[in-house]
Order: sequence, then C-alpha cells, then structure tokens
Amino acid sequence: MQVFIGGAGAGKRNAVRNRFPNAVWWRLAPGQRLRECVGVMLPNTPLVVHGVLDWLTASIDSDEGSDSWRARWRDDLKELQCAATTHHTTLIFIVNEVGRGIVPMERSQRRLRDLNGWFSQDMVEGAEQVWYVRHGLVQALGT
Repeated sequence: MQVFIGGAGAGKRNAVRNRFPNAVWWRLAPGQRLRECVGVMLPNTPLVVHGVLDWLTASIDSDEGSDSWRARWRDDLKELQCAATTHHTTLIFIVNEVGRGIVPMERSQRRLRDLNGWFSQDMVEGAEQVWYVRHGLVQALGT
C-alpha cells in the first residue's frame, strides 16, 4: 500500500496519476464501508482510493463513538490489504493533511481533524511507501 498525503490543492492527484497511469480510481462515498473497495479491484491493476475527508465528514454526526468507528475501518483495511495481495493490486490512498491550521472552535470540526489524523496514522502504519506532496513537489517519507 502507498499513501499520498498533503494539503488541499497540493498536487496529490497529479502525483498519483504520474506514478500509476493505469490505475482504477474509487471515491469513497459517505456511509460506505472501506471494505467495499474490494469489489472494484482488478488483478494486477493499482487501485486509488480517495475522498477520505468527505467520507470521514459523514461520520461526524454519527452516534457511533470514534473508537468503534476507527476499529471498523481498521478491520476493513486488513480485509482490503488481504484482497489486494490476492489480486496483486497496489493500493494507493490519497489523504488530506488538515492538522497544520488553527484549531477550530466547533466540536464537530475538531472531531473531523481527530478522525482524519487517526485514519492517516492507520494508513501510514500499513504502508510500504508514504509520499508527502506540497506545491506539486513529492517527497518520499520513511515508514
């Protein structure tokens, strides 16, 4: 799995397109389980998963606690990684970095930043390669 992380408009999509021109792209929909990406995997074809911030935004008003939400996406991620190994598919996640700004006053916006930070940490933990993208410049980070 590879993770491309950076701010909005940083050039993450272009970096992914340049490195994986034949990839299948899958946008996570609000309320969708991460494991549903397995259904669009093609053998020997990279799969780009994006739309994470909007996907997480849908969970802000959920009655489900952050810990159970995180446990569910971790389980789904394990299933997704197993399927990718079986299909010889490289998983690529595009994740927005939102933690470098002013801490919002709204509780829901602080929760969104927490969820995004935890999601990013979980992606990085399972990644073979992490790329930080800023101003169109792509830098490899250690994992």
